[in-house]
Order: sequence, then structure tokens, then C-alpha cells
Amino acid sequence: DLFTERKLSTLPVVDVDGRFLGVIRQADVVAAAEAEASADIQTMVGVSAEERALSGVLFSVKRRLPWLELNLATAFLASAVVALFESTIARFTALAVLMPIVAGQSGNTGAQALAVTMRGLALREIRSRHWVAVTSKEVRVAFLNGVAIALTTSAGVWLWSRSGGLALVIGLSMVISMIAAGLAGATIPIALAGLGRDPAQSSSIFLTTVTDVVGFLSFLGIATLLSSLLVPG
Repeated sequence: DLFTERKLSTLPVVDVDGRFLGVIRQADVVAAAEAEASADIQTMVGVSAEERALSGVLFSVKRRLPWLELNLATAFLASAVVALFESTIARFTALAVLMPIVAGQSGNTGAQALAVTMRGLALREIRSRHWVAVTSKEVRVAFLNGVAIALTTSAGVWLWSRSGGLALVIGLSMVISMIAAGLAGATIPIALAGLGRDPAQSSSIFLTTVTDVVGFLSFLGIATLLSSLLVPG
């Protein structure tokens, strides 16, 4: 912050008695910031910050495997949600074709909110106390984007299926799932920071869980509620 505010090239360091100890160079601060940013990229997807491109195989497996196991558990959770609506999918097979669209769009929405929030935390533009403002903004952005994407998606689904009911179902679920994804993308890193944890620590894994579960639940749930508007097959 001092380097940025005062346009300094070096920063003197003194002890508690005011004795000169040395200097911090701007280049060293930049290098440290770059190292921290690259570490954040790894930890967001469950890779240890200590791992390097040429790290040993066993070292990499040891660091990655626990997070892959956690990711597998969350995948089973999403599958369990789908299984709740097995009978609905069996009646309306088109739902199985369209499920990845809802999950994919909500995942991208959440990733956008996550990236912006993570950057704000890294640059100290925001703190945990700003969570209301940040989440409110991301929810509004997700809602407006959700409406626009829902209209496009509904039009495409109607042209493909000629089913107004199916177009309505995917449009409603798209808005709901994208709002939830935007909220999660902003909330997860701020919550981790508020708990004194690294906000980058596997945020994307937790986000994927939320977006998949909410996406499938909203899409299949709405389809079940509006099943009278759908054509079997």
C-alpha cells in the first residue's frame, strides 16, 4: 500500500528502537505479489501452493488427491439430487439433454463472481464487512444476465423442441440457478476470509458443488412442478 500511495522505489525498515535494519525494494514486492497470485490460482482448484511444475509425482499426488476425493463426494451429492427426479427424467427424456446447459451457465456465472471477488480481496479493495454490498451487486448482475441468457436459451429450446413448456422450464431455472451462482461466487471467498482462512483455498470446488446442486434442483424441480406443460418422450 505504501509503495502504491507514495510512488516509492524502496522502503526503509527499522526496529522498535528506530534503528535502521534494511530496505524493501519495489521489485521484491512485485515478485512476492506475483508468487502469491500464482499460488492462489492453484489453491482455487485444490492444488497445493507448494507444488511446482517439476515437482515429484508422489508429492503432487499427495497434495492433489484429498481435494479430488472431496470433489468426488460433492459430485455424488449432485448425482443424488438428479436421482430424486429419476421418474421425471424417465418421462421427459429431453430434460437429460438440457441439464448440462443449466449447470454450465450457472457454473460460468459463479466463476465470474468468484474471480471478481477474489481480485477485490487480493487488492484489498474490499473486506469482509463489504459482503452485503458485494453480494448484492453480484446478485443483481446475475439476475440481469440470467434474464438475458434465459430468453436466448428458451428461444433455442423452443426452436429445437417446439415445446413452450420446456422453454419456460429452462428459462425459469436458468434465472434461479444463475442468481444462486452469483451469490455463491461472491459469498464463498468472503466467508473464508471472514473465518481467517485463505479465500482462494479450493473456492472453485465449493462453488461447483453449489452451482451443480442448485442448477439440477431448480431445473428438475420446476420441470416436475410444471410437468403438465411438458410433452412425454
